[in-house]
Amino acid sequence: MTKEKSGRNKGKKGVFEFIFPIEHDFEAMLVEQAEKTLECVYSLVQWLKKTPTDDPQQLMQLEMQLDAMRYDMEDKLMASFSTPFDRQDIYSLSRQMDYIVNYSYETAREIYAFEVHPDDAILGMAQALLQGTKCTAAGVRAMGRDKKRVEELIRSARSAMRMIDDIYIQSMASLLRTDNPMDAIRKREVYHHLRDAGRALRTTVDILHHAVVGLS
Repeated sequence: MTKEKSGRNKGKKGVFEFIFPIEHDFEAMLVEQAEKTLECVYSLVQWLKKTPTDDPQQLMQLEMQLDAMRYDMEDKLMASFSTPFDRQDIYSLSRQMDYIVNYSYETAREIYAFEVHPDDAILGMAQALLQGTKCTAAGVRAMGRDKKRVEELIRSARSAMRMIDDIYIQSMASLLRTDNPMDAIRKREVYHHLRDAGRALRTTVDILHHAVVGLS
């Protein structure tokens, strides 16, 4: 794109925003939600390191806070005439980050309720989820400023997601060979929810990538 054409596009965008101003800072809202999502996953990892684990009240509180943030954003999104980028991307990015939090809290609830001792597989998947969420939160912060940096962070997040899948498959293979079926059933539920969190992370990253491409 030539500088002249780029300048014309910016001019058109400026006129549009003058006539239909963006009422809310959705990018800042997404950044705040991403940071809170990261805090939740970090809290999960720290909680898993406790022996014995206790009732995950902090994670429950974080999930409730994030639900309130998401509902507030959805209300503002419905009422806004214009948005900084695709409305569906804003909604979907927020919703998928919420799924990461939901699955993180559900993982902790099941571990506590089922009296599961966090093993290397659980800790490994949670650590990989944390690493991927760190990259995603940093990507959301850089979304409107540094496309190259966001693409680097997306690659790192996808590497963490592959690690979650690898650990899941390897740990399930070991679990299926155990001679303690009840322990296997309990752990399988926990493994599955951590993998679900990884899948929510994958979808979040895909939407982030789509949004960045749309901003180009």
